[in-house]
Amino acid sequence: MEPELAPAAHPESARAPLLRVAKLTKRYGNVTAVSAIELDVAAGETLALLGPNGAGKTTLMELMAGVLRPDEGRVWLEGLGEPSRAAVRRAIGFAPQELAVYPQLSARENLRFFARLYGVPRAELDARVQHGLELADLVSRAEQRAGTFSGGMQRRLNLACAVVHQPRVLLLDEPTVGVDPHSRNHLLDAVAALRGSGVALIYSTHLMEEADRLCDGVAVMDRGHLLALGPCEQLCRQHACAGLGELFLQLTGEELRD
Repeated sequence: MEPELAPAAHPESARAPLLRVAKLTKRYGNVTAVSAIELDVAAGETLALLGPNGAGKTTLMELMAGVLRPDEGRVWLEGLGEPSRAAVRRAIGFAPQELAVYPQLSARENLRFFARLYGVPRAELDARVQHGLELADLVSRAEQRAGTFSGGMQRRLNLACAVVHQPRVLLLDEPTVGVDPHSRNHLLDAVAALRGSGVALIYSTHLMEEADRLCDGVAVMDRGHLLALGPCEQLCRQHACAGLGELFLQLTGEELRD
């Protein structure tokens, strides 16, 4: 029998938490990349993960995805278990900041590969792949190798590969980094549509307007610590800030980071 998790602070919501993070800690030698992080995300809720370079956002994402194992604490999908189990990882979609698509494969082949990797039934495979091509607006480029695509096209395919198995939890690590304005707008529209599907979504970004546009709540990290967690408007009132950008600088400081 799995031990019960203590409730963690999370944005106000009447919905029960789906993704739960309790005292999650990861160290690399003497450096603590993630320090005792606690948060919950409910189905249908989108949480923005904000922080400067080196804050620990990517490490936290990889812990939640089951790519890394924590030194302390745990990640839990309510009713399923920890992402150390393959069956639980199949309920998670992860679009990493470093592109996870295979350049020698076509867009269709990439989607089929990830769908089969995540255990999509054969009877549903073609429909899921077609939906992924439509989500990425790559139907006309389906047979082209991903390595020939522009950066924006590859980012769109990266997102489609992360959701081809219809995950219950979706982790997006800076999904619009380095893309052109048209692809960025398409990606934001796609993420907005995914919000309505009931997925629990964590969205890492450096762009405050993306967090404002897409997210119900905000988590601000720095140097591995969680500095603030809650609805944007509530946090701005608590810290007497005019908006997310001001809140971010107040909490993390204005010095330049590497």
